[in-house]
Amino acid sequence: MKRRLYTGRDVSRAQSIEELRGMARRRVPNFCFEYVEGGSEDEATLRRNREVFSNIAFQPRTLVDVTVRNQRRRLLGEEIASPFLIGPTGFSGLLSSEGDVSMARAAALAGIPFVLSNVSTTSLEEVVRRAGADARVWMQVYMYRTREFVEKIARRAQDAGIGTLVLTTDSAIYGKREWDVRNFSGPLSLNWRNKIDVIRHPRWIFDILFPHGFPHFANVGDLLPPGQTSVRGAASSMIGQSLDPSLCWRDVEWLRDIWPGRLVIKGVMNAQDAVRAISVGADGIVLSNHGGRQLDGALSTMDVLPEVVAEVQGRLAVMLDGGFRRGSDIVKAVALGADAVLVGRATTYGLAAGGQAGAGRAIEILRSEIDRVLGLMGCPDISQVDQSYLRAI
Repeated sequence: MKRRLYTGRDVSRAQSIEELRGMARRRVPNFCFEYVEGGSEDEATLRRNREVFSNIAFQPRTLVDVTVRNQRRRLLGEEIASPFLIGPTGFSGLLSSEGDVSMARAAALAGIPFVLSNVSTTSLEEVVRRAGADARVWMQVYMYRTREFVEKIARRAQDAGIGTLVLTTDSAIYGKREWDVRNFSGPLSLNWRNKIDVIRHPRWIFDILFPHGFPHFANVGDLLPPGQTSVRGAASSMIGQSLDPSLCWRDVEWLRDIWPGRLVIKGVMNAQDAVRAISVGADGIVLSNHGGRQLDGALSTMDVLPEVVAEVQGRLAVMLDGGFRRGSDIVKAVALGADAVLVGRATTYGLAAGGQAGAGRAIEILRSEIDRVLGLMGCPDISQVDQSYLRAI
């Protein structure tokens, strides 16, 4: 009998993130899936993000009592239930109704933080309010040309009780995401092939488009022309024009001065910048190549993780994202010194496949895989994992 992945709709039957990915592809229209799936230009960085894990093998210990296993971690002064959190992924409202709230709730139930995208389709205040008392919502910010808008977002986040800002720094210039652009005949206008494809997805239509039509940006409406806040193609056509190519370390210092909470810089890719982040008062960094969606041909974050960890020597939290699809990937990152991993596409596939239940299933899959890896590796506590459990091949 030929092997095949599950092709139904019950997310509880998905055994892997790849299976959730297939379910997501069938449920949402092509233009939605392409936004999640694609990278920039030739997608070399996108491929590198996955290939790097196959070059690192486990070297397990044996005859170790692994009856009780622990994957809890300390991150920025707080305990999290697993060594990963949900990173910022925009346009969640195009994948599932009230997708941002669903993601935040799934993360809260799992005891991990959720980073709300700056380009969410639900306001940050509503996400915090509806995520639940146990939710730990962080807020992503871009440094737009209009600094007053950035200050306003920071003030709103503080008033809502958000304690951590994540400044994304690798998008001062918008990447060339060719496959995404090909779905549109112009700003906010799908081409005819994608219009026909939308009609072929009635479940998505009745979940997203009725009764209010395409979702709208809830946090960046002030940046966009009146009546043009729809998420349908707006990222590259309008928000991309609002990003500031003059972004530099002085802007980070400015944000540090006006923001009293924890500050994380996302987009660091070398040890020198990691040290500079310490000097400007950052509490943490996220090694990131933007999921292969910005500079094509860049290194993967796993390539630079060891040198960054060695340079900062625990003076700030080191996190990373990019290509994580298995619990084993996350354990490898922790073994190389990461404090935690941000997952993006993995939980987004789950959301697109089945809303909050799908996002929760993605988290459950990763947690169970981490637990199994720890047991099979002969290391019952993730805090004890180090490079001695790995071998480059």
